[in-house]
Amino acid sequence: MSASSSAAAATTTVTSPSIVFLLRRNSGDPALAWRLFKHLSSSFPSSALSASSVSAISGILARSGMLAELHHLRHLILRHPSPSSSSSLAALARSSSHFYNSLIRSSLRLGRPDLVQILYRDLLLSGATPNVQTLNLLMLSLCNSGHLDDALKVLDKMPQKGSQPNEFSFGILIRGYCRAGRADQALEVLNRMGRQGCTRNLVVYNTLIAGFCREGKLPEAESLVERMREDGLFPNVVTFNARISALCKAGRVLQAHKILRDMKEGGGDFALPRPNQITYNLVLGGFCKEGLVEESGVLVEEMRRDGFFTQLESYNIWLSGLLRNRRLFEATKLLEQMTMDGLEPSLHSYNIVIDGLCKQGMVSSARSVMNLMRERGIFPDVVAYTSLLHGYCLKGMVKSANWILHEMVINGCFPNAFTCNILLHSLWKEGRVWEAEMLLKKMNEKGYGFDIVSCNIVIDGLCRHGKLDKAIEIVNGMWLHGTAAFGELGNAFLGLVDDRNDSMKCFPDLFTYSILINGLCKAGRLDEAKKKMIEMLGKKITPDVVIYDTFIHGFCKHGKISSAFKVLRDMEKKGFQPSTKAYNLLIWGLGMKNKIDDMHNLIDEMHKKGVNPDSTTYNNLIQALCEGGMVGRAASLFDEMLKRGILPKLASFSLLIKAFCKEGEFDAAQGIFQTGLATFGEKESLYCLFSDELCRYGKVVEAKELFEISLARGFIVENFSYRCLIEELCKVNRVADAHCLLIAMMSRGSLLDPAAFMPVIDALGKDGKKFDADKLSERMMDMAARQDDESYNEVSHPLRHVIGSKTRVHGDEGTRKDEWHAVLNRYVTNIPPNNKSPPLPRKYEGDTKSLFIRNPS
Repeated sequence: MSASSSAAAATTTVTSPSIVFLLRRNSGDPALAWRLFKHLSSSFPSSALSASSVSAISGILARSGMLAELHHLRHLILRHPSPSSSSSLAALARSSSHFYNSLIRSSLRLGRPDLVQILYRDLLLSGATPNVQTLNLLMLSLCNSGHLDDALKVLDKMPQKGSQPNEFSFGILIRGYCRAGRADQALEVLNRMGRQGCTRNLVVYNTLIAGFCREGKLPEAESLVERMREDGLFPNVVTFNARISALCKAGRVLQAHKILRDMKEGGGDFALPRPNQITYNLVLGGFCKEGLVEESGVLVEEMRRDGFFTQLESYNIWLSGLLRNRRLFEATKLLEQMTMDGLEPSLHSYNIVIDGLCKQGMVSSARSVMNLMRERGIFPDVVAYTSLLHGYCLKGMVKSANWILHEMVINGCFPNAFTCNILLHSLWKEGRVWEAEMLLKKMNEKGYGFDIVSCNIVIDGLCRHGKLDKAIEIVNGMWLHGTAAFGELGNAFLGLVDDRNDSMKCFPDLFTYSILINGLCKAGRLDEAKKKMIEMLGKKITPDVVIYDTFIHGFCKHGKISSAFKVLRDMEKKGFQPSTKAYNLLIWGLGMKNKIDDMHNLIDEMHKKGVNPDSTTYNNLIQALCEGGMVGRAASLFDEMLKRGILPKLASFSLLIKAFCKEGEFDAAQGIFQTGLATFGEKESLYCLFSDELCRYGKVVEAKELFEISLARGFIVENFSYRCLIEELCKVNRVADAHCLLIAMMSRGSLLDPAAFMPVIDALGKDGKKFDADKLSERMMDMAARQDDESYNEVSHPLRHVIGSKTRVHGDEGTRKDEWHAVLNRYVTNIPPNNKSPPLPRKYEGDTKSLFIRNPS
């Protein structure tokens, strides 16, 4: 309906109900409804500006987010009073809380909490009475802005204003406290609900349970679940998902998986809710985070069977987990599988791959994936380029990282301040000050400015390079001159900053002081660090848990355990709940002093105060026990760790296996190894660890057998100390076994260290097996040629490149190259006089060809 035709219709019927009908009829087109209302309000103000008409149009505008029109309506009401006092427009404004509620709700939807305060004051000045909905919206605005204490005051005053709080009032405040990490105060609000006769519902309970879970306070969450049942409520899938999420974040993924199993089976005293997509995704993410790749794979297959592995989010979680755990071949196959399943990898999927490869140091592979994206019509965004730039920075390839900035602009993807700050951090980390200055100049030219993050990067760079005094001097100057204080670094910095506008000045913040205090603590300048803490408080900057942990670490590192404990007690006095990390640092410090009993006492204190020990807590104590020769007690502690449902890290198994092997208790070490396999599955790192330790302590035959099993399982050869194993086999006259291992590894296409060949070649020569020695020498030369051939490792197809790069992850390539060149030089100088020149590397043909083909899988 057009505005003109609507107006024509309105001329015949100008009653308020008919106007409301016309407005609602055109509510699908809010702009048209607004034009109609303005026309009618000018022609028939007494009817159009009635309470019902204003309520109808304000609702339409609020739902559409038309904030400017709502403010226009407000001015229209207040500026055009009707001749009749009974229908005065000002009186209408005073009586219509619904109108103000619409304005406030629209302001919240548009993220303008500042307008909420103005509107609420305007409501009070107009004489209108706020109802419970108005006060709830005000509380929501205050909670979203972080003013929780003010929101609590609103709740306290609601009965005085004639509006009893309802379940939404309490729910808003509970949600606000939980979001701010203040679940204990949210619990007090829950208790208050019951005292004021307001019904506690499932949503409120779930919000609070999720809050406790996010803070790692699982006992409190468990007690709330029991309390729900007492109130006649039964936990639903949202409740269980919150618990599972918290367990996974705490590393207790096996316990989380058990809950998933119970939910699926539906057993127990109560009928449990069935798991949903979110439940499976949480457990899958937990498995991937903890490196339980085999278990993750089993869960993925289960999700496929149950119809829960159909969303892109699940694929992305599994993809990220594979890359995090170096399963590059499986990750590339998953990308192909996604397409086969009708799910085209999204930009986020490719970003996961690029980020994962860059974190593995495989930047050239990430570049190839980026090329593949373009071929498929997906163009890299700032996230992809930033990951690539970060990857170059991690490898110290700052020039290549700098080129990424140019490439981004050329391709129409402009870097943001975060991207530039990553490169700036890398330049300062390497002490390349001049290049950092040039980058800062470019940032200013592009309008990114010299923000507090950039300032903190420069200060961190100074601290890293031992220029603590200069960093302190600049921070002191920042309070007076803002970023102009950085001019102290050199004339070039003077042109990079402009503090004429006080609003643009950068003053030190919490992170600035964290950097300084950390640098001072590392340097042993603990008294100066304490002075900086006092300075912070004087500047109204409240220290956080990280700064307290920094002090604890600094005191423990320098042997001042009593001072570290004083920091812990001071934390508690200031209302901070000491974290698991704080206790772990103290336990680590006690371990360096070999105070075993005190370490046990501190773990008991953790349990009493509701701070959950993690694998690091137990590892610190296990390490102290092992170093003190108390391996039996360490093993008992390991059992306790498993009983408590705390998933051990690889370090836990490493400590015990090494300790038992050192004591000569190889059967006990074998038991720990088998426990590791039962916990993690057939994990390569466990085989690698145990095989190397057996070899170290003379169990060469057992080490060889374990290494052969590893070969059969397709593990990466380069992760094992195979060179040491071959040398030890030759020393105990098992040359044939060493020779067979070399042949087996080459048949897999492994890129071996040529130095590993020499003990076998020497031993074969001494045994008079010249033909075998020469044959092996030729293969050694071939292997050396392969390592020299850089093109062998750069395969054009991105998926092949990912597979082929697995063998180049470990070790310093430059060091290894120098090492095997020395071996080859030794081989050449030992050539018998009748040989005029060393044998040339053979081409990959005939029988030899199969030795250099990569693993077919």
